[in-house]
Amino acid sequence: MKLNHNLYLYSSLAKLSLLKKSYTAKIMSVAFLGTHVPLLTLLFCFVTSNSYSWEMTIRVLLIALLATLIGTAATLYALHYLLAPVIVTSAALQDYFHTKKLPELPTEYADEAGTLMADTSQTLHKLDELIHQISNYDNLTGLPNRDLFSDRLYQNVSQLQNQQQMVAVLLLGIDDFTGISHGLEHEKANLLLRAVAQRLTNNIGQTDILAHLSQDEFAIAHTEMLSFESVIKLSQLLLSTISKPFFIEGQQIHITASIGITINHLGDRNYVDQLLQQAHIALYQAKQQGRSQHRFYSPEINARLQERLTIENELRGALERGEMVVYYQPLIDLRSRQITAVEALIRWQHPIRGLISPAKFIPIAEDNGLIISIGEWVLRTACEQNRTWQLAGMAPIRMSVNLSARQFEKPDLVEIVKQILQETELSASYLELEVTESFLMGDVQRSITTLKQLRELGLWLALDDFGTGYSSLNYLNRFPVNMLKIDRSFVQNVTSNSDSAAVTDAIIALAKSLQLKITAEGVETQEQLEYLEQRGCHEGQGFYFGIPAPAEKITELLKLNSQQLEQIAA
Repeated sequence: MKLNHNLYLYSSLAKLSLLKKSYTAKIMSVAFLGTHVPLLTLLFCFVTSNSYSWEMTIRVLLIALLATLIGTAATLYALHYLLAPVIVTSAALQDYFHTKKLPELPTEYADEAGTLMADTSQTLHKLDELIHQISNYDNLTGLPNRDLFSDRLYQNVSQLQNQQQMVAVLLLGIDDFTGISHGLEHEKANLLLRAVAQRLTNNIGQTDILAHLSQDEFAIAHTEMLSFESVIKLSQLLLSTISKPFFIEGQQIHITASIGITINHLGDRNYVDQLLQQAHIALYQAKQQGRSQHRFYSPEINARLQERLTIENELRGALERGEMVVYYQPLIDLRSRQITAVEALIRWQHPIRGLISPAKFIPIAEDNGLIISIGEWVLRTACEQNRTWQLAGMAPIRMSVNLSARQFEKPDLVEIVKQILQETELSASYLELEVTESFLMGDVQRSITTLKQLRELGLWLALDDFGTGYSSLNYLNRFPVNMLKIDRSFVQNVTSNSDSAAVTDAIIALAKSLQLKITAEGVETQEQLEYLEQRGCHEGQGFYFGIPAPAEKITELLKLNSQQLEQIAA
């Protein structure tokens, strides 16, 4: 950096070790030298001149020396106090940087030193305000952040006469804000958040505390809680307010939100973080229940969440550790009672917990993306097993494998299936992939394209859990599937509930009209079997025919099945 020429003297003096750390020492040294130059000059003249006697010379020198010393002392004393504005300003800066204490510098002086003190004071006050704003307020919405929310809540409760008064903390989260923001320009997404903040501000009480904790989460502290009903009314009001359309730069945007609520006493300052954590747990539970929901925190919810986190941690690496196994459940032709297919079902053989139900770990794997690697492993294992049975001389059957939503969304799904078929040397006609109607409806055109590409490989496609998700009747004739699978919820009540029977009959009739094969899941009784057979259902699957079992046990069933087929053929 180029040095200002006005700083050359200052820079030169700063190189001297004795003067390096003190600006006052630099000034005093220069002043001392400056006041002693006349004395030294006079001394030199007297010493070199022969015009004066030695007595006169010594007398004059002593008087000059004494006068110089007095003048120097007075000059240095005055300079010391004239330098006070610089020293005080420097000390104020150091004090602020170390203790954050704002200085009290005078502002009434008009010269350079006065301007320095006044400007320093004003700058530090503005800097302190800026630091306070940045440290305590959200830059986007202008609302308090988590730290200021905690401070205000604790201070508010500390001032209450009743220290045991309950406090309600509500955590509001915008539903699927990530998906919403992807469909909006960045600035529009920011404007939407500001509009949400404004609506919340307009709909909370004067004593309530509102903060913006993260991109899509807002916290509300309801300190003057009169009853549980008042908290419920507040949450319903906020959810209703958020659900009304927003108009952002001419665009109408609809969003919903969910709320997690915790109600408790407020202990020390750190307990605010615990309340927020409880509200987070309740919010998670609310979002699991769907959109525009509110849920209260409970220890039971926390226990379930802790269990989920434990399972998620242990699930990572379970596949590599060889803990995953595939069970198989037979599908039976309702007319011949022969096994026509088996469905591959994943199981987790945990070394400590034992066999863990898929209902516990599959949703977790869906959420964190592990389902992709697990699903591909199941598909490969199932194809290998089916090929092994064929090579062992058993009658060829279909192998049914479920595809998860994440797997179906992968752009290279068709290539992966094709590669697995090639590697396992299994004919595509003996592979059936099950897809669920709900995730097909996300992007209908893309789903149709993917299904067509899979069908072109020569494999079977089954629409699983039909009737439980979106109404896909308008698209069913466009989905290139071979089979509909009636959900077990209808089959279980088909002989006892007229509504279930009506739905089952309608699905069977629909499938027949579209020339699709029909499989009924969850068959458990002879009555259910007879009902489905009478209606013309093709296949059945359920505990009545056999529970999911390891490949070894299914092998024995397939051997018997092959023998029966040979006897029939003979």
